[in-house]
Amino acid sequence: MKYLPRIADAELKMRLNYMGAVLIEGPKWCGKTTTAEQQAHSVIKLQDPDMRGAYLATAEAKPSNLLKGETPRLIDEWQDAPILWDAVRTEIDKRGGEAGQFILTGSNSVDETQINHSGTGRISRMKMYPMSLFESGESSGEISLLDLFDHPEMEIDGIMSNVGINDLIRFACRGGWPAALKLHNFKESFRIAKDYLEGVVESDIIKVDGVRRNPRLALAIIKSYARNLCTLAKKVNLLKDVKAMNEGCTDRTFDDYVKALARLFVIQDLSAWSPAVRSSTVIRRSPKRGLVDPSIAVAALGLSPEVLETDLKTFGFIFECMAIRDLRAYSQAANGALSYYHDRYDLEADAVLHLSDGRYALIEFKLGSAEIDTGASHLLEIRELVRKFNAKETQVQMREPDLLMVVTGGPIAYRRPDGVLVIPLACLKN
Repeated sequence: MKYLPRIADAELKMRLNYMGAVLIEGPKWCGKTTTAEQQAHSVIKLQDPDMRGAYLATAEAKPSNLLKGETPRLIDEWQDAPILWDAVRTEIDKRGGEAGQFILTGSNSVDETQINHSGTGRISRMKMYPMSLFESGESSGEISLLDLFDHPEMEIDGIMSNVGINDLIRFACRGGWPAALKLHNFKESFRIAKDYLEGVVESDIIKVDGVRRNPRLALAIIKSYARNLCTLAKKVNLLKDVKAMNEGCTDRTFDDYVKALARLFVIQDLSAWSPAVRSSTVIRRSPKRGLVDPSIAVAALGLSPEVLETDLKTFGFIFECMAIRDLRAYSQAANGALSYYHDRYDLEADAVLHLSDGRYALIEFKLGSAEIDTGASHLLEIRELVRKFNAKETQVQMREPDLLMVVTGGPIAYRRPDGVLVIPLACLKN
């Protein structure tokens, strides 16, 4: 299959131009190695079964020997030999800090106690995610998220999406796994997420740090996350849910499993945005429960497109997970970060997208048109809170949101009279 360009391509090229090494982190099967290979001039794969033993032995005895080769040199799944991190840093210093020497890929984050140096100034870290709808070819990409920030008054009225709700359901069930796109039969492509989930609970959650864990309990925790996807479910409720599945689990064990799943980039919660417009006792601080790809939730709960077509309420949460995945990818070039806003008065923004230069967007996710008015009113109320805060606060002024946006599963983009943008997810790109 021909290589499908990724948003990370330009990001990787840019970082290689100024830094000695680039680390690409993300979940297994999201395409890190294939993307890195497009720019690498030599490759070493630590999980190659024919060479693994020799590579690990060399890493222990003389790690610098593994760094010899044409640059950029790709070291795939470097975390299998953590000593290579410090070896790469040292080698970059020996080469006078020359840019573009190494690319590292890793599908789980390494315990920082296993390395001696943070890599600051030598190794740049970047994230990769499963493919967004634009990368997989389902989004038309007629509306650029970053162009909207640069030109907030740009014309979007009348831009159409040919993707319907049932199409979105199929895309969510398939997920953004490159391997799934190689399968022309949609029903076969749904198996990729199931195989991914099985690999996580049966093997990866043990390999991440060598700790023996119960696959049934790992699956129960992921199922609980899936049932509470994109909600503010508290840990005590998740734990109760796990125990209801006949899985014994203590508070400490739950934390251990969640930490391991986060290190594998399976769990990706959203943190709360806590602006000064409300008292800290008013703003919700619980993380919003998230998974790196909506297909994981579908696989964990044993759902199918046919089931979701008759349960759009459940699909609404899965749609939100898919939208968050895509926004993470689209904002990558601007070092975007996502959070959410929710206070005890039920005023909320499903996501707050922050760019590194201080600009930000308030975003609501609404699957159908019937909910757009509610979402828009929430965004406008939060902007009004900011304005009231600035009117009474003389010393500290808070930036107003640069964009108010409702991302939908609908067919058409438009700007409302109140200025809120309504944009189909399948029209967006980076």
